[in-house]
Amino acid sequence: MSEQAPTDFRPSAFSAGVVVARRDHGGWLLLVLRSYRNWDFPKGMVEPGETPLDAAIRETAEEAAVSELDFHWGEGYCETAPYRHGKVARYYLAETTQTRITLPVSQELGRPEHDEWRWVDFDEAERLLPPRLQHILAWARKQLEA
Repeated sequence: MSEQAPTDFRPSAFSAGVVVARRDHGGWLLLVLRSYRNWDFPKGMVEPGETPLDAAIRETAEEAAVSELDFHWGEGYCETAPYRHGKVARYYLAETTQTRITLPVSQELGRPEHDEWRWVDFDEAERLLPPRLQHILAWARKQLEA
């Protein structure tokens, strides 16, 4: 659950994503996506032979059409505790200047994977995101405000 903590735990499913941030009038906004009633950052499954960072970049492009990502804070990450039958999600932090988001149609689903997107400040992100993502949000905030 802590940043880059080594573990022997093998998750039943492993996904990776990006906390996408952009500056707006001196403050930070974060990109959140909604699928049904669940809010999250862009993320998806790590495919065989793919690094988690490559998966996170790919999924962010696939889910929100964001390809301009600057990893100013390096390749550090924060992971969720195991949830929903042992799944673990790893998140990296990146900045973008892209403001317009589109939700591309997934070839697999025949529709976008998400129903809505928003640029939100930390307070709104805290209200929207589920408990399993609160420490990811706190980690991102610490990095961005350092």
